[in-house]
Amino acid sequence: MSTANAAPEAAPVYIDTSKASIARVYDAFLNGKDNYEIDRLVLRQVQAVAPEAAQLAWDNREFLIRVTRFIASQTGVTQYLDCGSGLPTAENTHQVAQRIAPDSRVVYIDNDPVVLAHGRALLEENEQTHFVSADIFKPEEIVNNELVRKYLDFSQPIALFQLGTIHHYDGERSPEDIMRAYVDALPSGSYVAISHFFDPETTEHSSLARRMEEVFLHSPMGTGLFRTHPQIEAMFPGLEFVEPGISLCVDWWPDGPRIKPLDPVQYTIVGGVARKP
Repeated sequence: MSTANAAPEAAPVYIDTSKASIARVYDAFLNGKDNYEIDRLVLRQVQAVAPEAAQLAWDNREFLIRVTRFIASQTGVTQYLDCGSGLPTAENTHQVAQRIAPDSRVVYIDNDPVVLAHGRALLEENEQTHFVSADIFKPEEIVNNELVRKYLDFSQPIALFQLGTIHHYDGERSPEDIMRAYVDALPSGSYVAISHFFDPETTEHSSLARRMEEVFLHSPMGTGLFRTHPQIEAMFPGLEFVEPGISLCVDWWPDGPRIKPLDPVQYTIVGGVARKP
């Protein structure tokens, strides 16, 4: 596998290093080593308009950790469907969940070849955790996937994660429709967690969100939409929000009191968790 300093020629033949990968760009944002120059270019371009842009990825990762702790410790749910898992970093969903509830089962969904290669190697010795190669924006295929059904029991509650994913969807189907298809397939008592780039529609931070969006859309990655609160709320159809509802990722049940002020970019990523009645 490549390191941050590896030449593109060192990449496996199935890796297209002429195009940025969502998973590898996030890895670059998190200061990881599994990315190429084309991915780091996206980071530099976003940092040109938002110097603290990497904080977006950190806030998203820490939101995932806190949400997983909440699910594992408070809800009794022990099944996780993590869509768009990304590259392994410290504290992945299965590590957080299984430390609290060792019988937790996690199925990661991704179709990035780098992610799949890493993930399968990482999980060879973990019988409770699995990777499935599939398109997370085709919910009907995911919920009916043979391996997903093998490892997750859809008669029992499931925690569905779409964290840092839907803002990169650029197809014709609406994100609300994609999430409705997922929600419809989940049994009562399931939880849905979403994090998303955010336009707060405020004088202070809306222009920053739209500048970053413009850079993402015209970068080698080509995706990254900053949506408004009503647009994101619509992705939780018929669900009951866990307090505090949709909030800044950094404000969703933080681990302690805030002492230092937020960076401007931290006002442009939100998350929420909701339960299916």
